[in-house]
Amino acid sequence: MINDFWKRFQKEKPEYTNVEKPQSYHFCDNEKDANECAELVVKGIKQATSSSVWWYDQNNQSFPKSGDLAIVTNWAGEPKAITKVKKVEIVSYRDITPEYAFIEGEGDRSLDYWKKVHWDYYSNEMKDLMMILLRIWKLCVNILKLYG
Repeated sequence: MINDFWKRFQKEKPEYTNVEKPQSYHFCDNEKDANECAELVVKGIKQATSSSVWWYDQNNQSFPKSGDLAIVTNWAGEPKAITKVKKVEIVSYRDITPEYAFIEGEGDRSLDYWKKVHWDYYSNEMKDLMMILLRIWKLCVNILKLYG
């Protein structure tokens, strides 16, 4: 399914013919939110995402780089969109801006909404860490471009 999706993309965008299939992923830690976020990407509303730096450290993963492609899936792993990273920054949770919250595209797109849902998500993700109480952890934020 993902291989076919990637091959169709390569046919539509021949400049990617010799590019290896990128990683695929779904958003969030539950089916409802993962599916909603994937649809927001498809609609061009969700144009950014953020992951904790802690997650990258714990999973021994490199940060995304400008130009990286990814295949966004729903919870079931069905491909929905291909994105390209436009920009990557490391930003403190407390320094997320209303503009960033808006382009992340979730809920009512407000900073208050962003902080609430991401506080809940990261609190669960890092539940055993005391630093969560300080609201100072760093996030790797990605500005994305939809590619089909």
